[in-house]
Amino acid sequence: MERQVFTLWLVFSSQIVLADLAVHQNAIEIYSLHVDCKVTSRFAHTVITSRVVNKANESKEALFEVELPKTAFITNFSMTIDGETYPGIIKEKKSAQDQYDAAVSRGQSAGLVKSAGRKLEQFHVSVNVAAAAKVTFELIYEELLKRKLGKYELLIKVKPKQLVNHFQIDTHIFEPQGISFLETESTFMTNELSNALTKVQDETKAHISFKPTISQQRKSPELEETLLNGDFLIRYDVKRSVAAGDIQIVNGYFVHYFAPSQMPAFPKNIIFVIDKSGSMSGKKIQQTIEALQKILGDLNPEDHFNLVIFSGNVAEWRPSLLQATEENVELAKQYVQTIFAQGVTDINGALLAAIRSLDKATSAELLPDRSVSMIILLTDGQPTTGVTNVNEIQANIKRANEGKYFLYCLGFGFDVSYSFLEKMALDNGGVARRIYEDSDAALQLQGFYHEVATPILKEIEMKYPDNVALEITQNNFKLLFDGSEIVVAGKLGNEIDVFPVEINAQSHTSNLTLKEEANVSEKEQVFQHQEYIFGNFIERLWAYQTIQQLLEKSVSAEGEKRKNLDAQALNLSLKFSFVTPLTSMVVTKPDAQEVANKPTEADNENFRQQHRVVSRVISGRQGHPASRRKESHYGSRFLSIPVQSFIRRDKYVPNTYRTERRFDSSSDYPHFILQVPGDNASICLNINGQSQTTINLLSDPDKGIIVTGKRGENRQFVEFEVIYQMLNMQISVSTREIVLNDQSYARSFPWTNAASLTVKGLRIIIEQEESLSLSGPGNITMKVYYKKPPLDFLALYFQNSDNFSDKVAGLLGQFFFNTQFERSHGENVGRKKILVQGQPHDATRQSKKDYRTGLGGGTMTCWSLSIIH
Repeated sequence: MERQVFTLWLVFSSQIVLADLAVHQNAIEIYSLHVDCKVTSRFAHTVITSRVVNKANESKEALFEVELPKTAFITNFSMTIDGETYPGIIKEKKSAQDQYDAAVSRGQSAGLVKSAGRKLEQFHVSVNVAAAAKVTFELIYEELLKRKLGKYELLIKVKPKQLVNHFQIDTHIFEPQGISFLETESTFMTNELSNALTKVQDETKAHISFKPTISQQRKSPELEETLLNGDFLIRYDVKRSVAAGDIQIVNGYFVHYFAPSQMPAFPKNIIFVIDKSGSMSGKKIQQTIEALQKILGDLNPEDHFNLVIFSGNVAEWRPSLLQATEENVELAKQYVQTIFAQGVTDINGALLAAIRSLDKATSAELLPDRSVSMIILLTDGQPTTGVTNVNEIQANIKRANEGKYFLYCLGFGFDVSYSFLEKMALDNGGVARRIYEDSDAALQLQGFYHEVATPILKEIEMKYPDNVALEITQNNFKLLFDGSEIVVAGKLGNEIDVFPVEINAQSHTSNLTLKEEANVSEKEQVFQHQEYIFGNFIERLWAYQTIQQLLEKSVSAEGEKRKNLDAQALNLSLKFSFVTPLTSMVVTKPDAQEVANKPTEADNENFRQQHRVVSRVISGRQGHPASRRKESHYGSRFLSIPVQSFIRRDKYVPNTYRTERRFDSSSDYPHFILQVPGDNASICLNINGQSQTTINLLSDPDKGIIVTGKRGENRQFVEFEVIYQMLNMQISVSTREIVLNDQSYARSFPWTNAASLTVKGLRIIIEQEESLSLSGPGNITMKVYYKKPPLDFLALYFQNSDNFSDKVAGLLGQFFFNTQFERSHGENVGRKKILVQGQPHDATRQSKKDYRTGLGGGTMTCWSLSIIH
């Protein structure tokens, strides 16, 4: 059976993407594609229906792939094949995993779904389509639209890459408060296509439809190519006539929306904490500087601010916060231009300095009485100096801050530990956000700042009668920003005619109390006969928001409290059939099952690296016929299929793929060979744990040497960074290249060329496609060995390790002092206990590749042990 693929990419709420519907003549053809979005009071219910037919005279495999918003929950999926419907069933994650494993053990097709993007995650499922047979896919997901900067926005990215007979997108909006404005914008619209777009709007409802015919989709009458390629945006907001917000009631559930307008903003006391470590060099630091220039220019004159710039050292721009006068802002802009990237990363020291600065200004009464103080951290890596244990850093910051200042953590790229930043932000009243390494990173930074730049209320309490409002979602909020919205939902307990609400808050000028009484029967009448309503949507909105908030609280909780929060979220997820991080969907197919998981941002830390690994694995078999099919049928989109699918999709993936995916031979090479001072025995050390996480391998403050590394998906190390503090030099070594960063300049050396040079007394020798030797301060030589593809990894060895000082530390450094060999119980000559800094480790006698004389294949016998990082 030949495998044919089509993909459908969509996003709703913040984005809908339709892309890469790649089909081939006389094969799988999409003859109908309909996206039906119903937005009722900000709660979006999206149904995607795709109908395909196999026009070939043999069976083909079709892949249905959808990208949906990260904040959305899938609620239903089904496939109808020859009149029989195969549903998706939502289960607790472990139960779904057990069912998945059972399918794999029977040799059936199975696959775990994982993906990442700025706002997207993937759902996909494949099915075998018999000759001349038809299949209907239907996916449903739901999401509460979040108001940002005064609007709700739907971005529809239309890119089908083929002509589709029945192509239609319908967006229905019903807002009982009234629609205050509605606009559409497109980057690809032509005079011909404009006729395919219709917009109908009245006081409370809107319907936007895009339904191009085949002829309208064509680039030209004689071509089969589509001109649908670009963005289509829908933006709207609602009217707000009631000061205390709008209350809506359906079938015993209520939702309360509160978004006051035209309120004065609080002055801000803001400290920007900026990482300038060596990993920020190049484009990252330039984009950061560009964003800071714009952000500083956007400060209000009544704001106060300061800058904390850090690497291994922490530097405050000014001893205290300054008022954002025109002169001070200009001085800050000039200072920002002088920032250059170099050194290691002391996140703990930088944040403590920011807190102390705000404490000092507060104690000296330099800041306005009614103001909001916040810290915005931008970092692109892990802590590598000072306090490096992330749990200890989180505890230190929480203890020092004591809830006084709001902490917002921005993680630049995928080298950061997002879970570390997220917990630290939530512990201190803020949020975390990932900044993606794209050309618009500066705009991403500015966009986040604008979201938090205008606080209008603080200490907000939404009050409801205890005997009337039950199981309400979060009703106390520290801050409300202009252009955003507070949403509270709950159940109505007793039968009442009037539902009273009260809002207490602090504004810039005074304490605020707002009251409102909602007539229950009148509110219920609003939703009695509306065609846009889907079921008990407020009950589902309540469940959706409750689950989101329980999951957020779980991030900061520990022990039994965390278990209880997860249990509550799991029960609601199962009751309302939501695919959440605690549940999975088991997709039943005629001959197999797949499991759809909802990944979190932290789960996706290594997504891009996984794609690189798959790319290398598949492209490495250029002579294989399946590899040639990849080029002609899939293109680069093949990489969107997760790594797990290649390993376990036994029915459709040839055995040669699985053979090529294996990295078993790399296990013959230890990550590190250590020669312990004063002992002739060699230790072969492996470090296991999360890939693509920066690991502090060695630091010696007396010698001024710091070494960090990262493991790749092949379980070996693929990056090392060596910092010579006394020389102000940084050497970044990857399987792609070697980069020398010397404060004043940076040079790149490919592994394909040999080189020999001396810089500031550091001797650098590159042996072509073989090794890198660094001989520098303290008469210590490091050698990095490069193993070419298909294994594609790096190994590291220290010569003269007895020259390290007694302060050497790190996962490798700890072995160079106070390491002892002991015989294990049982007197097994092939097994020993190794005491490292007093901690026992089991080691076994093994034969390993000895790369100290080159990676060509010599062997050695050593004591082998593993450490989990």
